[in-house]
Amino acid sequence: MSRTALAAFAPVVWGSTYVVTTELLPVGHPLFAGLLRALPAGLIALALTRTLPRGSWWARAAALGVLNIGLFFPFLFIAAERLPGGVAATLGAAQPLVVALLAVGVLKESPSAWRFAWGVIGVVGVGLVVLGPAAGFDVIGVLAGLGGAATMALGVTLTKKWGRPAGVSPTAFAGWQLTAGGLFLVPVTFLFEGPPPAIGLTAVIGYLWLGGVGGLLAYVLWFRAITTLPVTSVSMLGLLSPMVAALLGVVVLGQTLDPVQLTGFALALAAIVASQRPAPVLSKGVLQ
Repeated sequence: MSRTALAAFAPVVWGSTYVVTTELLPVGHPLFAGLLRALPAGLIALALTRTLPRGSWWARAAALGVLNIGLFFPFLFIAAERLPGGVAATLGAAQPLVVALLAVGVLKESPSAWRFAWGVIGVVGVGLVVLGPAAGFDVIGVLAGLGGAATMALGVTLTKKWGRPAGVSPTAFAGWQLTAGGLFLVPVTFLFEGPPPAIGLTAVIGYLWLGGVGGLLAYVLWFRAITTLPVTSVSMLGLLSPMVAALLGVVVLGQTLDPVQLTGFALALAAIVASQRPAPVLSKGVLQ
């Protein structure tokens, strides 16, 4: 299986988070779900690999874990609670655009009009899929949505800049970040949500899915992809999450897609595919 297909597995799985959360988990405890998605998976990865950071990587792993997970999850859930799901998803879809800008400033890459244009098309496509006539805007929710896109974009960019230490497996690397992000979420979760909820069998299944498949496995593949593939291409794969969420809404929740949404699907898919290919070469230079 290609590296791109393996990288796409992570956002595809993350697209199931909405259905799992609404259908299997206790209501009103999204941060607790994020905590269980991160910390147990991180500790399992550390136990399996028995590899800890060394030197400057203690601080780097902590920073990446907080950006990619610890801050991203609260921003994500605040946006989801204060905004219609479509608005929150569209704001999150702006992440590839932020990564494209950060790649110029942080990674010193040449500006790429090709990737930026497809990033805009991808955001438009996702918006057509998930935005409905009842879409509304809340200032705090919008700021949280943009904050989530910005923090994860910075985390993804710094992950690419710093790479993975020599001799450290993708599982150990993901474990460092999941653990750091999970530890950051412990006080945040108990401060804003209080004691953990009662957990039944369906909730256990949901948490196992979010933590095992959506946490450990997905993040191992995701961080591996960031260190081995172009960062702007990997970030565009994140558009798969809201699209999968919409498809699961049709299959599991009995929702429907109208022609406008289907057009959005086509645009978003075209943007994802195009962003994985090199920019076309023109007769007098390269379209970047």
